[in-house]
Amino acid sequence: MTYTARDEWEQHYSEGKGWRRLGEREQHLLAEHAPVPEGGGRALDVGCGTGELAAHLAGMGYTVDAVDFTDSAIARAREEHADVEGVRWLQLDIERDDWAPLREEGYDLITMRLVYPFVRDRGRIVHGLGERLRDGGAFVVITPTVKNTPPERRGIALDEDEITLLGAGWKTVERLDADGLAFLVLRGPCHLDTRAVEKRPTTSHALTGALAVVTDDAGRVLLGRSRLGMLELPGGKTTGPEDFAAAAVRELAEETGLVADPGDAHVVTMLVDDSHGIPRLTAVVRITTWTGTLSNTEADKYDRWEFFDVHALACVGDVFVPAALAIDSVWPGVIPDLPPVVSYPLATARPPVTGEPAEAARLRQAMAQTVIDGGWAPSEPVRSALRTVPRHRFAPEVNLADAYDGGDRAVITRRDETGRATSSVSAAWLQADMIESLRLQPGAIVYEAGSGGYNAELIAHAADGRVVSVDIDPWVVRRTRAFLTEAGSGRVTAVEADAALGAPAHLVPRGGFDSSVITYNCWDISPPWRDQLAEGGRLVMPLEMGGYTRAIEFERRGEVLHARRFTYCGFVRDQGQQARPAPVVPLLDGALALRFDDGPAAGAQGLEEALRGRRHEVATGVTMRAANSYFGSLQLFAATTMPGFCRLAAHQESAETVTGIAKDRDAPAILGEASLAYLIHVQTKDSDRREDKEWEWFAYAFGEQGPELAERLVGTVHAWDRHIRAEANDEHADPILSVHPAGTPDDALPAGDVLDKVNCRMVFRWPGRDVVLPGPVERPVADAVAEGV
Repeated sequence: MTYTARDEWEQHYSEGKGWRRLGEREQHLLAEHAPVPEGGGRALDVGCGTGELAAHLAGMGYTVDAVDFTDSAIARAREEHADVEGVRWLQLDIERDDWAPLREEGYDLITMRLVYPFVRDRGRIVHGLGERLRDGGAFVVITPTVKNTPPERRGIALDEDEITLLGAGWKTVERLDADGLAFLVLRGPCHLDTRAVEKRPTTSHALTGALAVVTDDAGRVLLGRSRLGMLELPGGKTTGPEDFAAAAVRELAEETGLVADPGDAHVVTMLVDDSHGIPRLTAVVRITTWTGTLSNTEADKYDRWEFFDVHALACVGDVFVPAALAIDSVWPGVIPDLPPVVSYPLATARPPVTGEPAEAARLRQAMAQTVIDGGWAPSEPVRSALRTVPRHRFAPEVNLADAYDGGDRAVITRRDETGRATSSVSAAWLQADMIESLRLQPGAIVYEAGSGGYNAELIAHAADGRVVSVDIDPWVVRRTRAFLTEAGSGRVTAVEADAALGAPAHLVPRGGFDSSVITYNCWDISPPWRDQLAEGGRLVMPLEMGGYTRAIEFERRGEVLHARRFTYCGFVRDQGQQARPAPVVPLLDGALALRFDDGPAAGAQGLEEALRGRRHEVATGVTMRAANSYFGSLQLFAATTMPGFCRLAAHQESAETVTGIAKDRDAPAILGEASLAYLIHVQTKDSDRREDKEWEWFAYAFGEQGPELAERLVGTVHAWDRHIRAEANDEHADPILSVHPAGTPDDALPAGDVLDKVNCRMVFRWPGRDVVLPGPVERPVADAVAEGV
């Protein structure tokens, strides 16, 4: 009985046929190795058939989800076990359907009894089920083995190699015998780090071949488990005058039974590396359309072929080096730690590759609705973009749930050698908010600094226009172009250049860009961003002021940018010629540091001695509760109104004893002569109920001038409390901000607090700033500054 089609299984169950009955030995092993957790547990029975095992698990005390892909099996299960409580019967194809009906909170036990040999994409399904296990949970597979199965029925059994593969990546694997059946207990997590490996040395003088990157209608990539114990792509050496595309198509048919037309095979990249010192040239061939039934036509070379989720390719074990490099050329970043290779991308015209799992469409709609419900996407064009553009195609290294997280999750796609994030797909709500701030009109042409593909596609969709996207990192641009080719609309142009220099002249529309968006933290505003912007156009960017970042919507009026809207945010840092490390002065052997994000750094003479003295404390009387704990407007108010502003950062736990600032946190601060003061919030009221907890702002100070500095901070907090703060966190007052070119004389600036950058002068006018605050305290300027971040 080796059915492969659903209708065969439907007939099997409708005719009253079943499976081998659940034996006493199996029941005993389940009780011993998968007991119900204290307080109850959840179980998932995959391929439940007529429900005998599911009913038994319910009798053990589990709450059970029992799934099968045939209607007739589920109908019989409901009928035959109508008196069993605690079982939810679900008609679900675990290989093809959306797993939405399954419990998001996961399971304590997952079972597959007499089912696993019939699963086609075994690696993908086991990995997915493993991710559904709760901590301490067990995945139990009960299966016939080839050794104990007659030759004519071995299609329903597993051989020893398959059993070994099933256990790969699990933390523990227990194999027991259940009356001739293999009873496998797997405990997680199910994760096997991917490693690019070579085969044995060749005797050739050079190696030339083609590898086919083939995906199914859900975007999964075809890989074969070879007899050498590694995953490979279909492909092989060219023959005679055969071109690379033809070779890939031929090898695909010979190895897998799938048939493709050479016209649907596109050579996208040529890879040059070596195998044991022998030069190797590999053509990466993208095959977009194919027919046929997947089979293993070269059983002497491969155990099986199956389709893998792209996001799972970081934990599939050993992959043949050329295959890993070829996959990376199509989806850069999904396989980590690859060996060096020279890559020659080819600018061949090829159609976008459609297709996605049903789960992706559902999660995308849910993400869009979360953003809409939060008020971040009021316009229909932006809502439509969120519902339409496939975010997961631009973040293939994470699973669908993470790609479509509707909260604050950003997907980090690139890190530098220190581990610092340098490129990412930002949180969906923030992308929507910034796109709304662009005030897009139909047909708009938009400049984007910082690439990735997804944000640009959102803009192109919302505006029904075009986007020029520029990034300084060649790897990011290569990745962006690859994803735009696969999943883009053809309306985004990715350019490798320093985005601070603006777009290349030939890509700047006459009259300037309708809007521009900067997608990384900026300390300064590059003049080309203003100069290449049309009159009245919007520039939206994350701008640092005193070390605090806001996404600001600017409107261009001549040479001046006028702020229209502020959003609290955080992005990766800029890398181009505008990148500016903040001057840092370390204190107490690095336990503390003073950061001077704007203006000159101050000297630390006498500060360390002051920090070892008595700490002066002043209560402000200004309190906040959990519901209105947002204080970003206070930070920005202090940073832009107080002369000599800096930040006091704690880098070691010992700093908290001295300052009250927790490790890896910082506080707004000001300096005097061998003195400093800073602001922190201290919990003054505790409660079992979060909404009843309360915090108060305190000014802490050290040194002879500490009390005077503290009073100055207290005055700033009181001014903020009276004129800027609101009960609702999103209703705090924003300043009136205008940005003028560097060199603008003081008498040509409007009244307000001035913050000077290299390229511009920023003028802030806060509500209530006609009230006189305590004046600045004189402090020395540093003779030497330690630079760092």
